[in-house]
Amino acid sequence: MNSAQSPAQGTTTVAQPAWVNALLWVGFPVLGAATLWLLKVLAGWLLTLPWVPFQGPLKLIDSVPDPYATVGALVIGVIGGLVVAFIAQHESLVVAVSDAQVTLTSEGASQRFGREAVQAVFLDGKQFVMLGRDTAELVRRAFDLPARQLAEAFRSHGYPWLDEDPHKDEFQRWVPDTPDLSASANAFFRARERALGKSDSAEDVAELRKELAKLGIVVRDEKKRQYWRRTSEQAPER
Repeated sequence: MNSAQSPAQGTTTVAQPAWVNALLWVGFPVLGAATLWLLKVLAGWLLTLPWVPFQGPLKLIDSVPDPYATVGALVIGVIGGLVVAFIAQHESLVVAVSDAQVTLTSEGASQRFGREAVQAVFLDGKQFVMLGRDTAELVRRAFDLPARQLAEAFRSHGYPWLDEDPHKDEFQRWVPDTPDLSASANAFFRARERALGKSDSAEDVAELRKELAKLGIVVRDEKKRQYWRRTSEQAPER
């Protein structure tokens, strides 16, 4: 794990280790080239199996003569692997912690949080979480960094790193038309429940979490079940 502290600025940075990046940039292109080469080799045989899908593309691949088919498969596979490696590295999380602030960088964008705004930091399963002074979540997101390095980074700068969510006992499962919630909150939960059942709706799920946060409601997901609690300074529900 890349975990480095800058003596001049007193910043500890936790990021993916160099060997993981090397594996991404070498492993994915090799895997992509090998996969397409194997597909080219097996295309003729696969066409003899009537139940195999994508017969059209397979016929096209099988019709290209060598060495063009082999070279093309290798080149396209390498390019595809490089694209996947770029996306994986682009989406990886980098955490920079100093006495004054926390900076999270991912997908080319950065979020900064002053030390005074952070009440607690912990891991909730595979989620990295930071809480604000009103117990609202400043950050909840998936992470790919070892817990030990993260904990050391925050503790070394005096942040309250906790072993678990201090408010875990306050969560209760959402059910349709929960009487303790407003009509608008229940509507957001219903929409979010539908979005959780779809594989391509991560953006909607995140957006609806933000809408609920505006109402002073913190959401926690577990196996597509939604759990909620109120913040200590709940915003008026609309």
